Amino acid sequence: MDIDSGVSGQAAMVPAVHKTTATILCYNCGAPIDGTISAGALCNDCIKLTIDISAGIQREAVISFCRDCDRWLQPPNQWIVAAPESQQLLALCLRKLTGLNKTRLIDAGFIWTEPHSRRVKVRLTIQGDAGESAGGAILQQTFVVEYRLGYHQCPDCAKSYTANTWRAVVQLRQKIAHKRTFLYLEQLMLKHQAHRDAINIKEARDGLDFFFSQRNHAEKFLEFLASVSPVKSKKSSELISMNIQESTKSYKFTYSAELVPICRENLVALPIKLAAQLGNIYPITICTKIGTAITLLDPRTLQTADLAATIYWRSPFRGIIADTQDLVEFVVMELDLLGPKKGRYVLAEATVARASDLGSNDQTYYTRTHLGGVLHVGDSVMGYDLSNTNFNNPNLEAVEQSGTFASAIPDVVLIKKAFVRNEKHAKKRTWKLKRFGKEESDMAPRKQDADREERDYEMFLRDVEEDEELRATLALYKSSNKGTKMQVDNVKKGQNVDEMDTESEQGEVPVIGMDELLEDLEDLDVNDP
Repeated sequence: MDIDSGVSGQAAMVPAVHKTTATILCYNCGAPIDGTISAGALCNDCIKLTIDISAGIQREAVISFCRDCDRWLQPPNQWIVAAPESQQLLALCLRKLTGLNKTRLIDAGFIWTEPHSRRVKVRLTIQGDAGESAGGAILQQTFVVEYRLGYHQCPDCAKSYTANTWRAVVQLRQKIAHKRTFLYLEQLMLKHQAHRDAINIKEARDGLDFFFSQRNHAEKFLEFLASVSPVKSKKSSELISMNIQESTKSYKFTYSAELVPICRENLVALPIKLAAQLGNIYPITICTKIGTAITLLDPRTLQTADLAATIYWRSPFRGIIADTQDLVEFVVMELDLLGPKKGRYVLAEATVARASDLGSNDQTYYTRTHLGGVLHVGDSVMGYDLSNTNFNNPNLEAVEQSGTFASAIPDVVLIKKAFVRNEKHAKKRTWKLKRFGKEESDMAPRKQDADREERDYEMFLRDVEEDEELRATLALYKSSNKGTKMQVDNVKKGQNVDEMDTESEQGEVPVIGMDELLEDLEDLDVNDP
């Protein structure tokens, strides 16, 4: 088959066609531009100079700030917390601008201003369409918006200067002689931030008052109390104002919360009928834990029972035989382990003598105890002396008159091991607990009341040192006392803090390790290593 080479040769000789562009001059500056794509007859530089895509966006605005609570007004009526030059404050500033939604926001940031200038400047970068006159070009522009700071008092702060500062109050009470239970609840509230909605905390007789600005905050606080302690609450309301035209009423709510008057380390005498319902436990028991229920322990057999708060409040009884103020110091003369164990408790038989009787008489007491795992011969132990003390308790009298339980009443009930501390021990602690600010009652506290509160707090700190289970539920912080830095270093190296003192202490006082402590961010110093 022949190939027609002439056709291909003619195609190869066709010359290439070159496109020509229509060049025009910019009517503003005379620069040559492509006339096919420049409908407005303007160059790119002239478009940037003559067209403003931010014309519809305001350059000045006012933002409201409350000086009492350091909150910002977010229209229409919401007050928010925002730090200077934070993302929350930047978002608030952008919402104040009208016309910003017609463009595309590329970047936004603060410009530094003097703190006392009452001005906030924000640099914005936007993109937008230049319009048909510029041939539909996309422009990018950067400009500055200035905000003037206007002081405005929020409704909550304005309400604080009137008589109706609170809407709901929770009155927490416990009818006992000491406040160690409130100290424990205070630490739980600080750890879980349960008091953060309270606008004021005031001390009262036998308890504390927590004031809230909203009713649901008080109910949330009551739910927290019910989850950590056996509490009974009731509600009452008081009419403040009423609008007849709009049929609206304003109330104040009062919640009365009462804690069970039983604490840890109390000697409790149960009614015989109730003891039979709780697993037939011996009526004379020790309270070892307070939670949503009351945990009771029989030191003779290590039998435990949980007394629910609902069962107690259904028929309250006066069950406390002796409180921690009635504890007496004993010395262990003999100790024999019996073998049974239950958790950290070990059953043992002990022969003890009162520390005050040593050297004067040879009277000893035989008892069974649950402290066989921590006691040794020669140790000091705190306990209740039932043989030489008269207790006015109807449940104890019923046990004494009972033919079943009267013969098993012990002479001594041991509670906990005693540690003898010197006067400098409190200053040598490398840890601390936080306290929330409370408003004192209208009447000035008496000197004996202040001394009692200080003594209760010291006893609570000792309980934290000695009880690991109690310590696990709290938040402990490193002490900021500069005098304890050397002791902190020695604790990190594994040395006992008490060995540094020249004065010896009887027994080894428990030392809290540094791994159990948290850093207190409020006391951090930039110069600290």
